[in-house]
Amino acid sequence: MTRPIHGGNLNWAAQLAGCSPSVILDFSASINPLGPPESALKAIQGGLSSLKHYPDPNYSQLREALGKWHNLDSNLIIPGNGAAELLTWAGRELATLDAVYLLTPGFRDYTRALEAFGAKITPCPLNVARMAQKTAEREDLILDVPSSENCGLLLNNPHNPTGQLFSRRSILPYLEQFALVVIDEAFMDFLPPEEQESLIREVENYPNLVVLRSLTKFYSLPGLRIGYAVAHPDRLKQWQKWRDPWAVNSLASEAAMAVLEDTTFQKQTWGWLKRARSRFYHDLASISGLSPLPGAANFFLIATDFSATELQAQLLQEFQILIRDCLSFPELGDHYFRVAIRQQEDNQKLTQAIKNTPILKEKNSN
Repeated sequence: MTRPIHGGNLNWAAQLAGCSPSVILDFSASINPLGPPESALKAIQGGLSSLKHYPDPNYSQLREALGKWHNLDSNLIIPGNGAAELLTWAGRELATLDAVYLLTPGFRDYTRALEAFGAKITPCPLNVARMAQKTAEREDLILDVPSSENCGLLLNNPHNPTGQLFSRRSILPYLEQFALVVIDEAFMDFLPPEEQESLIREVENYPNLVVLRSLTKFYSLPGLRIGYAVAHPDRLKQWQKWRDPWAVNSLASEAAMAVLEDTTFQKQTWGWLKRARSRFYHDLASISGLSPLPGAANFFLIATDFSATELQAQLLQEFQILIRDCLSFPELGDHYFRVAIRQQEDNQKLTQAIKNTPILKEKNSN
């Protein structure tokens, strides 16, 4: 049975656990546990009558809604079938450059999108061990890369899998250094506006900047596949020529427009996450052998002094709980795992389960 490279594969987990997928308590996918919001569900229900029609191929209403949300011209925005689809087109364009500097460890789909078009990838490794010693959630991004007028840079902020939030001021100089900079801000919405370090507003000033956003994680809509890119209009016109028509379905579009106006859900999530993140971090840090990294996102990367995949297997078999192993991040290997932040009751189930796994009991008995 092939080990998945993404979180949220409940069928794989259920086979290992010997149970139904519906029984699995999933900490492997970093999805907001408060959603989907009622506004999205009502919009989907109300949009069912539109299924007999093709979607607007230009997604004019959705682009206008996203433009209003960011106070940007809608011509700077293109919706996609999840941010992953738009990452593919970013990868195609990056592959035309002499080299692409890729922040590592990084989301596995970055490598997929680049390799699909034969890009020359140059890793830019982060010092994850040093991050584990920090207490701050925000730091400057400092990369040891040469200046090049025909190279690209691909990074994400907040960073996945560490959860580190890089300061906006530390990223800006790279826009002068690289021919194309692609920033995946899939987890930025989990920070309230006053704490965000987004570069979306800089797209108006830098035609070589692309910012990717997801609407599925914050609003708990991964099954709908909806995201968007913010970039120069000429670039987006080219992407539109590359892609299939009607990439975003009507229901996803309706749900997206509804959640953008749902300020109640947004504020509820920001308030909940700040409290939940602090408590969960301290509960995890109190467990012998675990060293969670402080972060600004809705998940934690945790270093261990034992096998994370063995812990993963025991949690599934004994407690039907799924955590995210980090084998798909070659720089991390088997001594790291990642967990999403869920509701307090679920978080407590995980911490208690970890303490009662054979691997922890054996460690504590020595």
